[in-house]
Amino acid sequence: MANSLVSIQIIPKADNVKDVYGMVDEAIAIIEDAGVAYQVNPLETTMEGELSELLHIVEKMNARMVEIGAENVISQIKILHQPSGITMDTLTEKYR
Repeated sequence: MANSLVSIQIIPKADNVKDVYGMVDEAIAIIEDAGVAYQVNPLETTMEGELSELLHIVEKMNARMVEIGAENVISQIKILHQPSGITMDTLTEKYR
């Protein structure tokens, strides 16, 4: 079972890029390629997995933004680390 949830809102600063949403799509593709469970929400994306793996994904997302033209990147991150195990469903099941 996963021991962490990491939510990220990635905000690339790229004055020379017309489609910033396309850059965010690239960031989400990195999550998809990593194979972890995730959920895209209107203002952030939440991933489920082992903390070290999720932080590595965040690092790759930031690096990719720079590779495709961002001058800099703001990553607003929330972390829930629960060694006994945690899932996205655990936190949301009573609302669904």
